[in-house]
Amino acid sequence: MPTIPPGPCLSVVVPAYNEEATIGIILRRLAAVPHLKEVIVVDDCSADQTCRRVEEAGLPCVRLLRQPKNSGKTAAVRRGLQEVTGDITMIQDADLEYDPQEIESVIAPILECRADVVYGSRFLVRRATRVLYFYHYLANKGLTFFSNLLTNVNMTDIETCYKAFRTPLIQPLPLTSSRFGMEVEITALVTKTKARIYEVPISYYGRTYAEGKKISLRDGIAALWYVFYFNLIAPYLRAQKQYVARANSFLDQVHSQAQPPLRF
Repeated sequence: MPTIPPGPCLSVVVPAYNEEATIGIILRRLAAVPHLKEVIVVDDCSADQTCRRVEEAGLPCVRLLRQPKNSGKTAAVRRGLQEVTGDITMIQDADLEYDPQEIESVIAPILECRADVVYGSRFLVRRATRVLYFYHYLANKGLTFFSNLLTNVNMTDIETCYKAFRTPLIQPLPLTSSRFGMEVEITALVTKTKARIYEVPISYYGRTYAEGKKISLRDGIAALWYVFYFNLIAPYLRAQKQYVARANSFLDQVHSQAQPPLRF
């Protein structure tokens, strides 16, 4: 349906790999999020007790899926998206870098029928952001700049984990990238549609490599390639063309039926 019905409407996909120390905390915080319908944890063949911690949490809203082999974040998200049933879908990392208490503000523009996609920007700080690696900051800013140059949108943070979508926009995405490439791929595809995209400020509690951070220089170089590939080459591929056409058909219904409330 184009409009979001009242009641539980939010699906959260949680890709997890060796996150036994934090997965239980994240799941309990997610269970308290307003509008939550389901949490789908996709374990990427963890070598620790991640799956056991999910089961021990005993939360009825949580479903656990297990990947047969370690295939990376994009593959885990792609698997989780096959299972979502809510009208709105978000992705939540299994560490503690993003605060589920801020999810309500991320999905608010969609609930208010103002937006179809919402990015939570770490560079529009709401509460706090941990001071960490300057080179990571430069990489994020550089990738966002080159992405904006090719998409002609003025985003501040395309690499953020917190992205909220009307589910018919994210579920059929033909994701083909690997590891952390999905952030660039999703942005490139969604900006080719008629989607109304908003950004809202979020806090960011980053962690160091000693604390378990997994992204590497290789991922940054790959992301730069993905920016050019998914904006200049992929749009001419059949699967991407079909996605854009299907998404725009859905969005035409949304935009014709759902009018945002007037506020002054």
